Amino acid sequence: MLSSQKNLNKSFFMLLSLPATAMGFALSVQISALSWILSTKYHLEIEEIGLVWAAGPIAGILGQVVIGIISDNVWFWNGRRRPFILIGGVLSTLMLLALPNIDVISAAMGIEGILGVAIAVALTLDLAINVSFNPTRSIIADVTPEGVDRTKGYTWMQTVSGTFGVLAYAVGAIMGNITLIYGGAILVFLFSVVPTFFIEEPRELSEDQDGDSDGPGFSFGELVHTTRPLWGFFIYSVYAMTLRVLEVDLGHYWVEIGLGILTVTLVAESLFKKEEGLSKEAASDLGFKKVLAAHSFTWVGVQTMFVYMFAYVTYEMPGLSDVQMGRVVSISFLVLNAVGALLPAFVLEPITEKIGRVKTHMACMGVMTLGYAGILFLGGSPLMVYILMGVVGVGWAATVSLPFAIMSQKVDQTKMGLYMGLFNLSVVLPQLVASLGVGELIGSAANKNIIFAICAGSLLISTLAWTLVKENAPANA
Repeated sequence: MLSSQKNLNKSFFMLLSLPATAMGFALSVQISALSWILSTKYHLEIEEIGLVWAAGPIAGILGQVVIGIISDNVWFWNGRRRPFILIGGVLSTLMLLALPNIDVISAAMGIEGILGVAIAVALTLDLAINVSFNPTRSIIADVTPEGVDRTKGYTWMQTVSGTFGVLAYAVGAIMGNITLIYGGAILVFLFSVVPTFFIEEPRELSEDQDGDSDGPGFSFGELVHTTRPLWGFFIYSVYAMTLRVLEVDLGHYWVEIGLGILTVTLVAESLFKKEEGLSKEAASDLGFKKVLAAHSFTWVGVQTMFVYMFAYVTYEMPGLSDVQMGRVVSISFLVLNAVGALLPAFVLEPITEKIGRVKTHMACMGVMTLGYAGILFLGGSPLMVYILMGVVGVGWAATVSLPFAIMSQKVDQTKMGLYMGLFNLSVVLPQLVASLGVGELIGSAANKNIIFAICAGSLLISTLAWTLVKENAPANA
């Protein structure tokens, strides 16, 4: 074991962050370049781009949960998480290289349309990212004790990952998205492969704080019960994807309205239920459900921004060329990630020690809501969009760091991979809603400002929901 790992030095936290950085960088490349390349090079419509993006959340549903369960219970290549980080890193590299060559791949396979190939490449890329993302986050919990060191692990993860995310958008803005894609492939390979050989994983996972653990077993019933707040999102995703694949238009939205009511009901049921008087196991289960409920609405707004930012810029600034539009989007995400990189370790982590993780995160969600509202009412020029994206970045800094630390307090430590995968459902299911339902709404709307109306509304709901999440007492100071 490296002395830096034994002493939990900052250098170890930085090393520990690199595998997650690799996957975050791959995701940054996808966010910056996928919609742009599908729109400008392959001329897909907004609804088709949304369908391509829907492939990612589907991969997340399968990849993160399954890999989480498996990685809790296996040991090979001298690691529990290491094998999946290596496999996902290599596969992500190959799919990044495929992105600018979708037309070549389609022609080589004798396929006339490229939509199917685009979906296949996006699905494989996201599956590869998700194969690695769960282990890269779970390994931080595996090798750090609960409390301040655990928070440091996740805030440093976001600081290092966010810094390279800034680099991704800077390269896209200055040198173009094609250069970003090929450079990203090299970085993803190096950061996912090399660090894993210098991080020593524990052969046995620690039990929960009170020593109560029933081991890393798993049942389908546990998955269904634990994810109850997300049932509405899941049912809608299956319904909407089925209609899209079969090209069925029902001509009404009664099902969508019914599922919306179901979603609000299940989310409210979890949020307003009291944890007092429950057994430790029941209180932990309810606490995890509350985190799922609050976090899910964050990602409806965030995914809407990521997927449809290009449509907003095109609508608000019609004089821009395709290249200029792509540059504005890249710089916007650069600003977002610059703030997201600077804040976690240097600002948010010290604040959490004073007021707690949950209150810190709730405040950041409120700031993000104001940022989205600002873009809705004031974002008419590139400069104003850049300034307001900096405000949104406060929430982004918290979104990709603090919920992991909050969630890890509430679950059995021997099942961290499983629960990290279940927690990811509060990301990918809302992403599907944004890619399918929101995409259809935006495509039919004449005024594309609706994009940030949806973002602001979703984050407002999330902010209010986080006020109902209970802060766990720290395990150590």
